[in-house]
Amino acid sequence: MSIITGVLFHASGAGCASLCYTPEKKTRAWTWQTYWLAQAMVCWLILPFVGAWLTIPHLGEVLTEAPKEPMYKSFLLGAAYGIGGTAFGLAIRYVGFSLTYAISVGISAVLGTLVPPLIHDQLRELLSHTGSGLVMFGLVLGVLGITICGLAGRFKEKDLENNKKRASTFFLAKGLSLCFLAGILSAVFGIALDQGQPIADVAAKYGAGQFQDNVIYIFTNTGAFLTTAIYCLYLHIRESTFNEYKKLAGDNKSSALSFNYILAIITGLLWYSQFFFYGLGHTRMGPYKFSSWGIHMIMLVLFSSVVGLVLKEWGGVKGRTKWTLAVAVIILVFAVLVLTYGNYLGSAATAA
Repeated sequence: MSIITGVLFHASGAGCASLCYTPEKKTRAWTWQTYWLAQAMVCWLILPFVGAWLTIPHLGEVLTEAPKEPMYKSFLLGAAYGIGGTAFGLAIRYVGFSLTYAISVGISAVLGTLVPPLIHDQLRELLSHTGSGLVMFGLVLGVLGITICGLAGRFKEKDLENNKKRASTFFLAKGLSLCFLAGILSAVFGIALDQGQPIADVAAKYGAGQFQDNVIYIFTNTGAFLTTAIYCLYLHIRESTFNEYKKLAGDNKSSALSFNYILAIITGLLWYSQFFFYGLGHTRMGPYKFSSWGIHMIMLVLFSSVVGLVLKEWGGVKGRTKWTLAVAVIILVFAVLVLTYGNYLGSAATAA
């Protein structure tokens, strides 16, 4: 039952992640860097401290007692993740959202899942346990589903391009390089959480229980904020866009918060929520905790596809595109079921 609950928490987190950037489409009078820095301030700087303060008993004592090396490692790895997020955004300009998503998330799912047990020299031992074959098979299915989903997305982009006459910025070589960089550095966040586990262990000793991972986000998320802020500030200086923070999107000039700020706060809350639920799921995954990152990434692509269908982003495409997406969704659902069952078998064998 704990495994199923854990998967449901991962599903909640992935659901939040699939929705977190939809508010950006409604912003007005703001450039990308203004919105990105505003939402990053919420999810990567403010909420990690608020979340830890609300859920970690004796937070001051935990931070004092926790070893310093995991703090430095998780912070630096989080900073690398922030660079990966920027590379992801740039890659979309050159190869489109779908190819960027398929390649980057596919790489992230594999590396973020397998590298932590490799670092601890535990992978061979874990693969010898009951259910490990299903866990690995589920991961392979997930990557296959993500790839086919990316293919469907590329079909969609071509279908829509045929209906519009517009200049193309498609640049495969540059886009693929950015996709690989984004995939590798995005996977680093999963590794950062693994390296921050000693901090969570201290929090658990003080009674944090299922919320123990929240203390790690103080370091991983602030690291991501640092590199993101540096790039956004560079763009602000280059394009002279600092004054946009004073521009209100609505007609009510006396409003304390503009519509854009509200959207940025919603984005930040959704992004932080994905890892709040990720932590709740991760603590329940039994002996195969390392599969948490893969499950999260697979569900992220699955729910993003569903959200796209609900928002009618797949309207006006050819039948081939719709069937390709349908196959991808079926494979992703099956991958989650296989991963869940493999984790269940491993947990049951350990309990016995």
